[in-house]
Amino acid sequence: MPIIRTTLARACPAVVAWALLSLALVALALPGTARAGKPAADQGTGRYIVAYDATGADAVTGGEVAAETERREATLGFEARHEYKRAVKGFAARLSDADVEALRRDPEVALVAPDLEVRALAATPLAAGEAVPTGVARLEAANAHEGHGSSSVAVAILDTGVDLDHPDLTAHDGKNCVGSGTADDDNGHGTHVAGVVGAHNQGSGVVGVAPGTRLYAVKVLDSDGDGLWSNIICGIDWVTANAAALGIRVANMSLGGLGEDFSTCAQDPLHQAVCTSTAAGVVYTAAAGNSGWNWGAPPPDVPAWFPEVLTVTAVADSDGRPGAAGGAPGCRSGEVDDKRATFSNFSRAAADDAHAIAAPGVCIRSTWPGGGYATLSGTSMAAPHVAGVVALCMGEGGGAGPCAGLSPAQVIQKVRADAQVQATTANGFMGDPLQPLGRYYGYLASARATTGLALRSHEPPPPAPPPAPPPAAAPAKPAPTCTTRRVVRRHRHVVKRRVVKRRVVKRGARRGKRVRIVRKVRIHRHVRRVRACR
Repeated sequence: MPIIRTTLARACPAVVAWALLSLALVALALPGTARAGKPAADQGTGRYIVAYDATGADAVTGGEVAAETERREATLGFEARHEYKRAVKGFAARLSDADVEALRRDPEVALVAPDLEVRALAATPLAAGEAVPTGVARLEAANAHEGHGSSSVAVAILDTGVDLDHPDLTAHDGKNCVGSGTADDDNGHGTHVAGVVGAHNQGSGVVGVAPGTRLYAVKVLDSDGDGLWSNIICGIDWVTANAAALGIRVANMSLGGLGEDFSTCAQDPLHQAVCTSTAAGVVYTAAAGNSGWNWGAPPPDVPAWFPEVLTVTAVADSDGRPGAAGGAPGCRSGEVDDKRATFSNFSRAAADDAHAIAAPGVCIRSTWPGGGYATLSGTSMAAPHVAGVVALCMGEGGGAGPCAGLSPAQVIQKVRADAQVQATTANGFMGDPLQPLGRYYGYLASARATTGLALRSHEPPPPAPPPAPPPAAAPAKPAPTCTTRRVVRRHRHVVKRRVVKRRVVKRGARRGKRVRIVRKVRIHRHVRRVRACR
């Protein structure tokens, strides 16, 4: 059976703690690496998926799958790895060429298809951080002031599992399609994806698009991030069977691989499983892929190519705001703020454009196993942003939302139409349909447009203007400088006095008077002290 692998984006400079994880991914195409064409899909090594006829005269019902499979096991000598009863009626097993031929001649068998590989679509983790991640802020799902509440519906995470004990997640055990035990995460990729959707708004760590939303862990990839189509079908089968009882309306698949060929729902078991599950009311978001190529070129990237899923491309955003003013993202060289991610797959056909949308996928910080946090890049990180937006559209805080009652196809078109209506050259990104680069990446998703809830501005309210300054006081006069001087004034008083004396004369002389003028001069001096200040 062919193997499905999830493609990882080129790792940012990684801390040594995660070096072993990156070793498992080095053989994959790095984002931004140009390719002339896609390789052929891996046809596997004897692994197959067998789907029974579900509609004809020889139709097998879900209740008959176990007995029909057991009868064929006894006849042909194989042992089934998985049995499917809801999304697909059938099983997965290792088969010899003779077994394949015998089953293809079986009138109750509709198809026998290789079990292809898939792999998680992310990069190696980096250093820790916290607060509102840039991707959540860019979609206007939260800002420094407020965010959304939890979704009224549950979201299934089909991935490497989820850390069921992480304090920042409301994670529940769903299904382990890889081995036995719980769907706990032994890789990290699934926990990171889960945090983007629903990390709590609790004052520490990070906040998700729909904080506190119930998340169901469906483990379809192993500890290396690898898996098979049979694992994915097993996960989809569990989601389909439990969607109504558990309230699962959204499922995220941040994984992908190359399909055999273009198919209808009836021609390939994985496609059939997705079609059956969407018919049951579940909306699937899928990563576009990290090879930087057209996901619709042969052989197609699946599940991204399936028209029934909402395929999410990746945008680089470093500051959580439009305007391309944030500078280059810190964890990846070569990326530009508010521009399509260099590694992101894209579409070139109108049919593929019709189910494409964009979201941040570069240097995204989210939850990590062990109660920690890490930073990853990839379309794997973009897809859960949109899964969170879809979950909020279904309902929030226990109430119904704008998408309540819509079919999955209608939800996909609403989310895309909302993104288009609110798009401008000022709030979009280089590579969107308003600023095209010759490839289609879709419009940027918007939590505000889709949910109808506008959060307060990113910026704090402007401070009150300062009070008017008091009128300028008259300059104080300097202390006077005073001096004291002595003034002396002199003046004379002249007194004239007439003194008359009788003159005695000789006999016979004429008598007379002698007058003498006496002048006396008196000099006075007046002294006074004069004080002068300036």
